[in-house]
Amino acid sequence: MKPASFDYVRPTRKAEVLELLSEYGQDARIIAGGQSLMAVLNMRMTQPKLLIDINRVEELHFIEERKNCLAVGAGVPQVELLSWPRISETVPLLALAMPWIGHFQTRNRGTVCGSVAHADPSAELPLCLKTLGGEVVLESRSGSRTVTAEAFFQGILTTDRRPDELLTEVRFPLCKPGTEYRFNEVAMRHGDFAIVSLAAVIGAGTIRLGIGGVADRPVTRDFEPGQDLSAALNETAWSLDAQDDVQATAAYRRQLVRDLGRRLIEEGH
Repeated sequence: MKPASFDYVRPTRKAEVLELLSEYGQDARIIAGGQSLMAVLNMRMTQPKLLIDINRVEELHFIEERKNCLAVGAGVPQVELLSWPRISETVPLLALAMPWIGHFQTRNRGTVCGSVAHADPSAELPLCLKTLGGEVVLESRSGSRTVTAEAFFQGILTTDRRPDELLTEVRFPLCKPGTEYRFNEVAMRHGDFAIVSLAAVIGAGTIRLGIGGVADRPVTRDFEPGQDLSAALNETAWSLDAQDDVQATAAYRRQLVRDLGRRLIEEGH
């Protein structure tokens, strides 16, 4: 199939984008990399009247290391963040997880913020943002607001973004001294959608496990050192309301949460 007809604009200023979103609302869609949106357009799952290309908006193209976070603008391709010189030092979980995103070609076009905005429950970047306790910045003509990852992801392809808002940046908390970051994923083939993906943040007296590909959004669970990990992971696996699909059964997903979760926490792989 091919997309339904739409108008196309390519503004050069963020203010123009916000003006268009204010005018068109739900009838507009933002395109940056297009790796998720083009498939949705081709299947006519969405039929916007206006497509707003933000690739020429220089204000949205930045990677900034700030006091407490790494801020990434809406125009930054995934490959640019992955190759950023200090990524392993500042946000090591991203350095571990991003090579699992699709293939080089998709990372070359797909944007960091675009993946977060799309909110696919199997995607690696939303999982990392949720596990780290990150934030997104949403802007409209009436102002801006900062939303936690916990509040932003609301279900499959569903977020807290309003139709007149643009996701302008995501903020990943910087790594903490003495904390380990781990990631693993199971898919049919490397680069395919994850059947289950797991991210772990292990610090002094704290263990946080992030789980993607099972529930309708990324989910995190906190464990205590010395806790019966097998029982806790089994309870977690059953709490996620896993479903059968063409890739895997719900039972297999639960087993992956139990086995891979334990291995990731105890062994690091």
